[in-house]
This record gives sequence, structure tokens and C-alpha cells, in this order.
Amino acid sequence: MRLTTLKTRMSVAAAAVLSTAAMLAAPLAHAAWEPTKPVEFVVPAGTGGGADQMARLIQGVVVKHNLMKQPLVVVNKSGGAGAEGFLDVKNAKGDPHKIVVTLSNLFTTPLATGVPFNWRDMTPVSMMALDNFVLWVNAETPYQNAKQYVDAVKAAGPSKMKMGGTGSKQEDQILTVGIEKATGAKFIYIPFKGGGEVAVQLVGKHVDSTVNNPIEAVAQWRAGQLRALCVFDEKRMPYPNKITDKQSWQDVPTCKESGIPTEYTMLRGIFMPPGVSKDQVAFFTDLFKKVRATPEWKDYMEKGAFNQTYMDGEPFTAWLGKAEQQHRDLMKDAGFLAK
Repeated sequence: MRLTTLKTRMSVAAAAVLSTAAMLAAPLAHAAWEPTKPVEFVVPAGTGGGADQMARLIQGVVVKHNLMKQPLVVVNKSGGAGAEGFLDVKNAKGDPHKIVVTLSNLFTTPLATGVPFNWRDMTPVSMMALDNFVLWVNAETPYQNAKQYVDAVKAAGPSKMKMGGTGSKQEDQILTVGIEKATGAKFIYIPFKGGGEVAVQLVGKHVDSTVNNPIEAVAQWRAGQLRALCVFDEKRMPYPNKITDKQSWQDVPTCKESGIPTEYTMLRGIFMPPGVSKDQVAFFTDLFKKVRATPEWKDYMEKGAFNQTYMDGEPFTAWLGKAEQQHRDLMKDAGFLAK
């Protein structure tokens, strides 16, 4: 009986010691690392496009909800199809006060240009979402669906109709080549600096169509200036609220439904420079989880009709390896690989 009592007292005492140790350790673990000066948020693309809009939305959310003590400063470095921004982050080895939002030009830029950069030269933090691509035409044109438009492109003859897109040998042009291979249509591809400019060019009828991301053309769609023909995801976008007086994102058919068997989505991810610590990565992983939990982020996801896939850690790294190979294969087929 006494032995049992002694064991009980020892167990209680040990539990108390462990509990106290845990209480002392918790604040230390929580305060392992946080930024001590402003954090530069690099956008390897021009202003007004999808990556720029996402970075500035995140900047506003962080400020509004006081998620970080130091400022988050957005800086556009779009030179060389984003190579300027990627090389800047690559060369900032060990600097935890610099992060970058990535597009799929993370893969396409080095493959197309031969610039000495690979996604493995940076530290993956998290996949925030996958961005969709939509086939757009001017609302004043007669095309009511993707099949009608593709038939018109074929009827016009090779290289008569203009497809506007962001950059050369990047996502928009890769997707354009995919459409051509799937349908037999042939476009003249016209590159612009960013998705915002691409949308403006289509409104002005300087191009015949675009494959802009939803967020890059939603304002013009809502205003009745553009028409959404189809989305290049495997499923329809799961957002039922009306954007125009007649249509929601969910009402836009997939391109496969519309006779264009081509699928493509684009990474929206966060990376840090090489050589940063696990604690520093953990801080930003946690920060972006908090961002994704805010009503502003959820509203942004719906307005931009994003595919809300999220990853971090090993699953994200594994996904990046597969995505790189996918882009290598697509670009090889299109003849876009650097020689």
C-alpha cells in the first residue's frame, strides 16, 4: 500500500516537473525566430498580373491582421522572364528577410533561357494555390463557346488569329501550343509583360483571344467586356456565386467539355533563399497558414477562381520535382528548350 502511494506521489511529481518544463519550453519554441527587419517580397513578374496581385493581397492581409511585426515590402523584379527575381533570391544565401512568390516560370524560365537557376537553388516554403487558365475572347465577338472560336481560327487559316499572353516560352505560350496540338488550329502568339496588360489588349481588340488567369481578367468579365469560353482544369471551378449578371465561375465549362482536350494549372508558391534555417522556414510556413485562414484570403480565392490545393514540407518538394519534369516534357514537345 505504501509502495503504491509512493509510486503515485512520484508520478504526480514527475508530471508536475514535465508540465513546468513544457510551459517554460513553449514560449522559447514559439520565439525561436522571427524577422528583425523588413522582409522583401520578390515578385518575378510585372505589375498587375496574377503573381503581383497575390503578393500585394498577402501584404495587406499581414498588415491588417498584424501577423508579422516587421513590414512586408513587395518588389517587382521581372527582367529576363522572372530570372532577375529568381537569381536575386538564389544569391541571397542564408538571408531569411527575403521571400519570393513563384509562378510556373520557376520551371519555364531556366528551361527556355538556360539561365543558371533551378528551383532547388531556393528553399520551398509552401504551395499557396494552383491558378487556373481561362480561354477569353472579346464580348463583342460572336463566339459563344470554345468550339465556335476554334472553328473560326481554323477557318481563318494558319497564323491569322492572334493569341495574347504573358511572356515568351512561358505558361501562356506553352498552353497556346497545347491548344494548337489538340485542335489543329494555328495562332500568332503575341507576348506582353503581364496579365493585366494582356486583358487590356483583348478589350481593345488588339488580339483575338487570351488564356489569362481568372484574377487577371475578372474585372473586364464583370464589366461585360470579355467572355469566358472554358477553363483548362480537369474540373469546373467550384464557385457558384454570380460574377456577371448571368454567369458564375462554376458556369464556365472545362475546355475538355468544350472539345479542347488540354489541361494546365499554374503554381502559386512561396520560396526562401538557400541556406536558411528550419526555424526560419517554419516561421513563414506558419505565417502563410495564418494568411490562408483569413476571410480576405478566402474571398480572394473565390474571386480569382483558384484551385485551393495546399502543400508544404516533403509533399511540396515531391510535387515540385514532378512539375519540373512535366514542364520539361511540354517544352520539349513545343521546341522551347534552350539549346
